[in-house]
Amino acid sequence: MSLQTPPLTGPAPATDSTIAITAPGYRQRGRGGAGAGAGRARRRVGATALHIVLVIAGIAMVFPFIWMLLTSFKTLPQLLKNPLEFLPSPWTFDNYAEAWNAVPFAQAYLNSGYIALLVVVGTLITASMAGYAFARIRFGGSRVLFIVFLATQMIPKQVTLIPFYLLMSNLGWVDSHLALIIPGIIANPFAVFLMRQFVLALPRELEEAAIVDGAGRWRIFWSVVLPNLKPGLAALSIIVALDVWNAFLFPLVLLNSPDLFTVPLLLNAFESQQGSVNYGLVMAASAIATVPMLIVFVIGQRKILNSMAASGLGGR
Repeated sequence: MSLQTPPLTGPAPATDSTIAITAPGYRQRGRGGAGAGAGRARRRVGATALHIVLVIAGIAMVFPFIWMLLTSFKTLPQLLKNPLEFLPSPWTFDNYAEAWNAVPFAQAYLNSGYIALLVVVGTLITASMAGYAFARIRFGGSRVLFIVFLATQMIPKQVTLIPFYLLMSNLGWVDSHLALIIPGIIANPFAVFLMRQFVLALPRELEEAAIVDGAGRWRIFWSVVLPNLKPGLAALSIIVALDVWNAFLFPLVLLNSPDLFTVPLLLNAFESQQGSVNYGLVMAASAIATVPMLIVFVIGQRKILNSMAASGLGGR
């Protein structure tokens, strides 16, 4: 008696042991297409609504600046007749000439400019050195010291105003630009923190290769680390320059002589004299004080954003 296997000419009959393997979601693809399209449509609508909200918020933020510029070109009769009229009629540049000649804006520009320059250069040196030390040099209490130093950033400046004034008075720096320059160079926790993040983002292999070549700490810092910090230094220079240029409270307390005034102080004195008389002059003076730093920020904002992203601030 012989057993013959029937030829496999057709599909095998289904049994309990048959295993059906199908691609996940294969049968549901037809039904899921509409749901996926609806999801994409909802996301598109949400993105459009978000952009509309951002545009409206941007216009609301820019509008006061635009109003300041337009008002600076208005004549006094127009401001007295219809102060809410949007466009100047006629346009005039006399407000800028009169505001520039009414107070020593040139001297104030010089004061603010050289103070900002010295503070920026000094801060770049001290912050990069301190950031490298906190990032790469391990010593007793380094982490605690860094946390305490960084925690000072959380203290409002108004709290330290009186002790700071007493310290400057004991040093004989009241009514002197030294009270704005030296503390600005040696006491900037944010600058140190930013430089530390950039140093941490650098590969250690660069420093290890320099150590193999016999380089010391100073040589490694100046020849290896500092050249690789250029993006961070560029962003930090813009941030510090804007902060120093716009500083008002401490210069108001420390400076008494008009020839030492910075631009914000001179603008405040000018507004006190002309604020209730001619808003066109006040807006022209405000534009003179604001536009230079606004141009610097617009030019350097991409460097700031790119540097913040490259420093790894979000992941450390």
